[in-house]
Amino acid sequence: MSELPKAYEPQAVEKQWYSAWQENGCFHADTSSEKEGYSIVIPPPNVTGILHLGHVLNNTIQDILARRARQQGKEVLWLPGTDHAGIATQTKVERQLREEEGKTRRDVGRDAFLDRVWDWKEKHGGIIIQQLKRLGCSCDWDRERFTMDEDYSGWVAKVFTDLFNEGLIYRGKRMVNWCPVSLTALSDEEVIMKPQNSKLYFMKYELVDAPGEFLEISTTRPETLMGDSAVAVNPKDERFASYIGRKVRRPFPEAEIEIIADDHVDVEFGTGALKITPAHDKADFEIGQRHGLEIIDVIHADGTINCPDCPDLDGLDRFQARRKAAAKLEEMGLLIRIEEYENNVGYSERADVPIEPRISMQWFLKYPCVKEAVDAVADGEITFRPARWAKTYAHWLENIQDWCISRQLWWGHQIPVWYRKEKVDALQGAESLDVSNLEAGDIYVSAEPPSDPENWVRDEDVMDTWFSSWLWPFATMNETERGKFYPTTDLVTGPDILFFWVARMIMAGYRFEDELPFKNVFFTSLIRDSQGRKMSKSLGNSPDPIDLMDEYGADGLRFGLLRTAPVGTDVRFDEQLVAEGRNFANKLYNACRFRQMSGDAAEVSGQLPVISRLRPYHIDIATKLDHLAENLEKSYSDYRFNDVGQQLYDFLWSEFCDKFLEAVKGDLRDTASAEARETTLAVFDAVMSRYLQLLHPYMPHITEELSARMGYVQDGAFLMEKTYPSDALISGEDAAASQAEAIYATAGRMRNLKAEYNVAARKDVKFIIIKAEPWLTAETDVLGLLAGGEIEILTAYEAPKGTPAAVTDVGEVYLPLEGLIDVEAEKSRLDKEIAKVASEVTKCDAKLGNAAFVDRAPAELVDREKARRDEWSQKLGQLQEMRASLG
Repeated sequence: MSELPKAYEPQAVEKQWYSAWQENGCFHADTSSEKEGYSIVIPPPNVTGILHLGHVLNNTIQDILARRARQQGKEVLWLPGTDHAGIATQTKVERQLREEEGKTRRDVGRDAFLDRVWDWKEKHGGIIIQQLKRLGCSCDWDRERFTMDEDYSGWVAKVFTDLFNEGLIYRGKRMVNWCPVSLTALSDEEVIMKPQNSKLYFMKYELVDAPGEFLEISTTRPETLMGDSAVAVNPKDERFASYIGRKVRRPFPEAEIEIIADDHVDVEFGTGALKITPAHDKADFEIGQRHGLEIIDVIHADGTINCPDCPDLDGLDRFQARRKAAAKLEEMGLLIRIEEYENNVGYSERADVPIEPRISMQWFLKYPCVKEAVDAVADGEITFRPARWAKTYAHWLENIQDWCISRQLWWGHQIPVWYRKEKVDALQGAESLDVSNLEAGDIYVSAEPPSDPENWVRDEDVMDTWFSSWLWPFATMNETERGKFYPTTDLVTGPDILFFWVARMIMAGYRFEDELPFKNVFFTSLIRDSQGRKMSKSLGNSPDPIDLMDEYGADGLRFGLLRTAPVGTDVRFDEQLVAEGRNFANKLYNACRFRQMSGDAAEVSGQLPVISRLRPYHIDIATKLDHLAENLEKSYSDYRFNDVGQQLYDFLWSEFCDKFLEAVKGDLRDTASAEARETTLAVFDAVMSRYLQLLHPYMPHITEELSARMGYVQDGAFLMEKTYPSDALISGEDAAASQAEAIYATAGRMRNLKAEYNVAARKDVKFIIIKAEPWLTAETDVLGLLAGGEIEILTAYEAPKGTPAAVTDVGEVYLPLEGLIDVEAEKSRLDKEIAKVASEVTKCDAKLGNAAFVDRAPAELVDREKARRDEWSQKLGQLQEMRASLG
């Protein structure tokens, strides 16, 4: 053994052991190993990101799975990496360029701008990797990947090329979700619908053929009025039957537009007549396509108005223009009224601004292997936990839309498509080039650039970041690694990226590797604050995990968070949970230090002494350790990580420290025999050495430290590489274990008797036991130690009237009160307490007997009063029983 310092200092210990693990290659996966392979790929965090509590929860679970797999004797690959985060990273560099140099990316040019992004990435990126190491993550850092690595980029370009050649990738002018801040298209999954308190504007358009007669219409967007190509009504709406085919006058810029009939119009919305703006609404665009309407684009890419014919609106922000257009209609006498209106508005997930439906030339993907992806989850080849997410997944795949995969950015994987220079020059740019109309020799699609680049112009767009991430499970591995570790075993992620990432990875796995990419998907919980609110910087309720680790240690943070993270429900975070994790670490440390202070160890074998030397408490704790291992196996198989944490906590705190160590303290006193001391210390070591292994995935640093200091691992070995024993520590000794349980339960009842009669602190108490179990005689020393009094076993006992008693598992227990309390004073005290409690019962009865209260008060208030009445009544019964016992 190596002596433990007086106090546990987690920061120093954690740093020391993490360095040792790395230096000795403990995290490195061996592709030539004959062990069964286990693999898990990290959901790549943004290279620009920093650690938050969601990362802590997700990556701690991954680390638990990886460390446990090593304990099971498996060869483990936990593959780490980061995502280039196209929009987020480019936005930060553009902001820096604007603030420091007053320039835009186009001012410096694409190549120079990308050089700046790489410089920024090298300077600021990777912070989160160091933070994950601080958390104790046992990733194979030698295999760290980045989605812009050369090999990975080659995969992305090849996949694009293959899917284009199959006809699954195409370019077309479509209505897309446009972010006016990031200035790029977004996929449907990158748009977050938010409920809004909007306004519904009611206005009127004059009929061309009947001056002075008007058609009332309604809209939430008067700022797009300049782009109106028609007014639409439902053909089944009899109110408007006489209007169909006629024309109305658009107020500004003035124009005559037709009234058309279309089944899409909701007769219940507004007036039932809608202005149709094909360039700025998806539904309007589809109506416009059906009726051949003119597409008039009146909003610039940055969300400002594009209408030179209306100089008072041209160049205004879209929301300023909304108010201005409404005021203009009012001035013209065409605004009827404005009503409050609740609707859902799509927001850019990244920029958090309302998106703008916009017609744009973009690249799209028709998803491959959709059926295989649906069947994999439906047939149980891939298991979702919690299972309810399988239904959400299936619904999305049943209603899947083509994926807009191009982004108008520079940072990312550039589309591997080139166009003939003369074709581009003829159109003054490639932005509106219709690929479907190009001859085969006018377009070049390949992972490799053309041999005569001077004759070609490359498509400027980059691919959606998720188009690279969907290849992550296999594109991060070389052929040898895939042979050993693919498909991966587990995926731990958040349900918020079920569509962005999980579903797409499944499709990619079947398309490019012809098999599923992983077998199990565990969706983590959302972490909220103690009031149930989402964590956010604005609320100030999102603590920095690094600060928490500085205060409580990484192990304290891991254990405190995981112990309270139930499957499928949100986590209510409270810093007290982390404090409890640190306290638990201290409890464990102090238990081991107590062991060291109790005597030198013989050679630690990890086995128990011969059964004949063991007392019931030795057998009981060993049996419970075996049961713990069995129960943890069941909880792990169900991915119930909070159950695992709670069982580990209960075993150490309640079973080992509160019961076992208290029961065997007599063996460690100076008056104890050498054999008793040696036996108890050997049991301590056998149980603790295995317990530290079971705890290791949750608290890796302190368990490694204690295992080394206690001599449980030696000769430069590491606990994290030690396989958990397959044999039980003890078996077939249930009777002895039951005796220990009976002693613990009886001692608890005895302590309660003492507390009830206000003699809990007295040590001069004598308990008399009759009808005792035959084996109890040998255990009275421990029972007396635990109960805090002397034990006397009699064959018969005539208890004086009023003597407290209890029937227990070891016999009938009596607590003679002579000399311990003033009986008359105790009677008086109890009488006063009974009167006080009886008064409370009477008050509750009166309230509940009042029909007006019961009928009119809120149900929860009535229920609360009933619960109070039950509580007071129970206490009254206990007091009356105690009073009766005193005569």
